[in-house]
Amino acid sequence: MLPLLKQVLDNFNLDVDPALTPSQNAEEVIRSAALLAGAIAVEPLPFADLLLITPLQAKMVLHIGKVYGFEVTATRAREMVQELGATVAYGFAVRQVMRGIAKLALPVIGGLITAPAVYGWTYALGRTAEVYFQRKQGGQPFGKPQQIEVAQEARKSSRNILPSARDFSELARELRRRADEKANPDAKAGSEPKAAELKDGGTLSGPDRPLN
Repeated sequence: MLPLLKQVLDNFNLDVDPALTPSQNAEEVIRSAALLAGAIAVEPLPFADLLLITPLQAKMVLHIGKVYGFEVTATRAREMVQELGATVAYGFAVRQVMRGIAKLALPVIGGLITAPAVYGWTYALGRTAEVYFQRKQGGQPFGKPQQIEVAQEARKSSRNILPSARDFSELARELRRRADEKANPDAKAGSEPKAAELKDGGTLSGPDRPLN
């Protein structure tokens, strides 16, 4: 599991484009994190996605903070995931336990069922974190009722940009391949499909490009 976690975090890099607005840069970060989170959920290891996704979400929050000019420590980013996540999740943890049990019985199907929900939750968490930093810039409060409203709207909008099951599966295989190569550098890597087209016109990164 650790090689896969390292592979995911190493390939989720912040690259602020000065030609884009902070909102556009944050959207890139959020959608990249949500896609990676969905790919992790495809992994057939029961409950492993919860252990892998939390560090990824913490890094997402850290990146969003940087986009808006805030230097957030890794510890504080993780705390924010817990704080905002408690508001955003509204039953997500319970559903994850049920999906973890489903993976025990039907590993592949259980993962594919989980991926869209994990994508939507991570996207909602990212949007909630973004509004938090936006309001912090203006010295405005951001209470739980506002957080819930933002999260609900984000969950709805995420359905319009939801990648396909194939996108999640191909990225999951690519992440696993890279993790296996690093764990066993002398082993010959098998060939994997090239980048797949996403619904929004983007692509999943190929073997020689960062997944950001």
